[in-house]
Amino acid sequence: MWICTASCLKLEVEKKAYFNKTGWPEKAPSDEEERKQFIASLHKRKTELFMVLIEKKLLPLRPGVAKLIDQALEKGVKVAVCSTSNEKAVTAIVSFLLGPERAEKIQIFAGDVVPRKKPDPAIYTLAASTLGVDPSSCVVVEDSAIGLAAAKAAGMKCIVTKSGYTAEEDFLNADAVFDCIGDPPEERFDLAFCGSLLQKQYVS
Repeated sequence: MWICTASCLKLEVEKKAYFNKTGWPEKAPSDEEERKQFIASLHKRKTELFMVLIEKKLLPLRPGVAKLIDQALEKGVKVAVCSTSNEKAVTAIVSFLLGPERAEKIQIFAGDVVPRKKPDPAIYTLAASTLGVDPSSCVVVEDSAIGLAAAKAAGMKCIVTKSGYTAEEDFLNADAVFDCIGDPPEERFDLAFCGSLLQKQYVS
């Protein structure tokens, strides 16, 4: 069994759709190709600012993330981070916020390592194959309906921890839904709970 924590950034097409709906900034170009470059420059700048926040530890981990990872690593459970977000940003999050000791034990699958983004299961399938584990023995922790769809399509159990951005999304197919993982005394679930989800599939 292993745990995947993941997050998603909006794709270029979604950024374009957003501007088409709300209106393009005054300084944005009108040419289609130039607009693609404009969106790319915005994404690059956002990543740069995000990296500064991460390196200064101004964006804390959600409650319970470090705890759950520590529990998994102590039990010899393989841990991976699967995200279609920028690989540099994901690596920075793991390294700066979880620390180098944890980071060296966590496999990262991020960026364009697969040709199709979530909700396609490709990134989870790749992770399972690379780590040599059966998808049916994996538990994924996700925060969006797109991530949930990817995990279930890969044949994995999925726990959803809703965020302020995804609270209203449909999580009907999730194996469990919480507002966060949580640290004691407000812990929502732990590694033992993840294991119980896998045990149920063999009993039923």
